[in-house]
Amino acid sequence: MNSPDSLLFPGSADAGATVCSAKGCRSAAVWVLAWNNPKLHTPERRKTWLACDEHREHLSQFLGLRGFLKDVVTLEEWEKGDARSASDG
Repeated sequence: MNSPDSLLFPGSADAGATVCSAKGCRSAAVWVLAWNNPKLHTPERRKTWLACDEHREHLSQFLGLRGFLKDVVTLEEWEKGDARSASDG
């Protein structure tokens, strides 16, 4: 799985905080939107966008209309899934 850790916002007040992927938003991320573009990515590949509560629906619709959205989970659930995968391997 791709980790949302690569989407840290270095200029935020809380250095290293994960923030929403919506343009111009600096709110803390609560959601992970897992997606892929079937024309570019293999079916199992997952790219991630992060979303705050305010932008989750908008970003989900954007990806959904294009047929890219695969899953929406809380950031906490996503991180637990990463930890399980790493320990199983």
